[in-house]
Amino acid sequence: MTNTAARRDPSMLQSSILAGSVIVASTGAGAFQQIMLDGRHVLHADEPVTAGGGDTGPGPYELLLMALGSCTSMTVHLYAAQKQWPLDQVIVRMSQERVHVRDCANCEDPGAMIHRIEKTIELIGSLDEAQRAQLLEIADRCPVHRTLTSRIEIRSALVSASK
Repeated sequence: MTNTAARRDPSMLQSSILAGSVIVASTGAGAFQQIMLDGRHVLHADEPVTAGGGDTGPGPYELLLMALGSCTSMTVHLYAAQKQWPLDQVIVRMSQERVHVRDCANCEDPGAMIHRIEKTIELIGSLDEAQRAQLLEIADRCPVHRTLTSRIEIRSALVSASK
């Protein structure tokens, strides 16, 4: 496989991905169309047509919400199973937006905006109110939630492209 071929078809890189890593590459079919690989799965990301994309996949914020929602559901299910509670299904609905910080003294300042994720959780099963309250508390302890609400350090570096 040549690097030129890999640039044309990023999925050719699939077998070279280390566990716990992902590769995201533009497809060349537009500025927003991306292919995402984790060594086992191939996903696509894009922006809606109204934003200049081709709508071939979810956008980055939709993917972020999907990651949080799936982790939330998995965590709640795992906890309920450990407790042997009658939880049949978890449905997580989410949206995100940028909003002004509460009690903002200078709301015209772009720095006065924060990202807010609204998350509603529907628990289907014969659970009592105490179990439902405990599962809601557990939902906010999922690993992705904890990552998003902690201090995150992201390091970026350039690598040389081979010709």
